[in-house]
Amino acid sequence: MRVAQIWSYPVKSMVGATIDRGHLDELGLRGDRCWAVRDLDRGGIRGAKKIGALMRLEARTDDERVEIMWPDGRRVSSDDPAIDAHLSEFLGHNVRLERLPSADDLDHFRRGASDSDDIMAELRAVFGREEDEPLPDLSQFPPVVMEFESPPGTHHDCWPLMIMSTSALRALADALPDSAIDVKRFRPSFVIDTGEDPGHPEFDWTGRRFAVGEAEIEIVGPCPRCVMVTRAVGRDLPEDRTILRHIVRDLDQNVGMYATVVRAGSFEAGDDFVEI
Repeated sequence: MRVAQIWSYPVKSMVGATIDRGHLDELGLRGDRCWAVRDLDRGGIRGAKKIGALMRLEARTDDERVEIMWPDGRRVSSDDPAIDAHLSEFLGHNVRLERLPSADDLDHFRRGASDSDDIMAELRAVFGREEDEPLPDLSQFPPVVMEFESPPGTHHDCWPLMIMSTSALRALADALPDSAIDVKRFRPSFVIDTGEDPGHPEFDWTGRRFAVGEAEIEIVGPCPRCVMVTRAVGRDLPEDRTILRHIVRDLDQNVGMYATVVRAGSFEAGDDFVEI
């Protein structure tokens, strides 16, 4: 197996880009999700679980600033004084673009108010579940995310990495021939080339460790999918709820695997992905 693609997402929930090489540390891929938007009315950092239109925007960064691209081709930089007004108008929410602070700025990471007083309605909206579909087992998520939107020091939902295989993308396309299956819907940290292996081979990797370049990662467990995989993405991927119906019904709610970093180090696209 080898690393087929490395993905970096400068702004939480916006479309990112592939990179040729990266560096992993305990917080994940360096430079990933260094920006996010805050809901100024309800409080809290928000992603596309709550503000779906974030996934129609694309982001590129030069480390000092981030440039955001609208579906119509317009580009606005984070150092533009009107950036928050532009984002608020497009997203239909009063938001502010914020840079990732240090982990000790706990107020930045605390959860904002819920969108509903009905906790089950809130969870079904976040996970995109219909009334007769099960919710994921919430006990699999780290306890820290009960209090915080993301583990302090990161803008990740829970774990620093999400791994997918080329086999999984192919299996999804085969199962859903009428859907536009694109890697951008699923937001992996990297995609592993698993050759002709059928199905979703990564589901068997829980608890296993892999070397990738100078780094080492450990697979935590499968990634339960939420409403984000149904969203319209960028300029050309339409909204599609049938994808999530297949994932919930046929894949035990999961696509891809969460992982943590065991040993920091650099790696490149094309590097071997070798079990230790």
